This record gives sequence, C-alpha cells and structure tokens, in this order.
Amino acid sequence: MTMGPIEIVVLGFEHGQFKGDIVARLNDLVEAGTITVIDGVFVRRDGADDLTYLELDQVSDDPEAARLAEVMDRVDGLVSEDDVEELAADLPVGGAAAMLVFEHTWMKPVRDALEAAGGELIDSIRIPGPVVQEVLDEIAALESEEN
Repeated sequence: MTMGPIEIVVLGFEHGQFKGDIVARLNDLVEAGTITVIDGVFVRRDGADDLTYLELDQVSDDPEAARLAEVMDRVDGLVSEDDVEELAADLPVGGAAAMLVFEHTWMKPVRDALEAAGGELIDSIRIPGPVVQEVLDEIAALESEEN
C-alpha cells in the first residue's frame, strides 16, 4: 500500500503543560479522514541533558490521547530516538513537546488520480501560518506606504 505525504509536527509547551482540546481536534481530523496519525511521542526536558519520552500509545491518563492512540495506524522506523532528540533540542528545562507523525490521508485520492493520469507528486512544501502572516503584514505595510 502506498502512503500519502507524511508530515512531522512538533508542538512545544515552554512550561510542559498540555492544556485545552488539542488532542480532541486531532481526533476530529482523524475521524474526518483528513489525516492518519502513524506515530506520536511526548517529550519532556527534565534537566539540561535529560529527556523523558513517552510514546502516544503509552499515555493512559488522558482519555483523548488514548482515543487517538487507539486509531493510530502505527508505522515503525520513520522516526528515530536521534530525530526526537534533535527536534527537542531547543526545549527549555521543564518544557515539553508532542511530536506527531501523520499521513495526509486527504491527499491519497488526488495522488491516485495523478498517478492514473501519468503524473507524480514532485514536492510538498509547508509554510507555517505565522510566516505567511508576517509576509502578508509586510506586503500590506508596503502598499500603505505607496498610497
């Protein structure tokens, strides 16, 4: 089975507090068929050189995380311990992060149609929303200076 595009997102929390309905919103995306979570790791920096890891399917005290882990379509080997350490390198002591690896399931029908037409997905580029907003703000500022 060919997978759709894979993305890794790292959600950081300076004070190590996962609050709100973040996992519930991820569950909404999974249930809608938009994404498929294939791996997840929670990381906490306990000391300057001390990281604690907890795989998503090992979380038992959060019902939403447990629900997400139940529908996770686990793919092993895509993310190594070195990858996790590199992505968590900037966490402050006491900080925490969730690393989620997911497949863009919504893209699979488009990919299949593209392949049937003799094409291929050449690249996939993700630009963070805050970066886009910064560029739009700069454009608006330049336009207002011109007027």
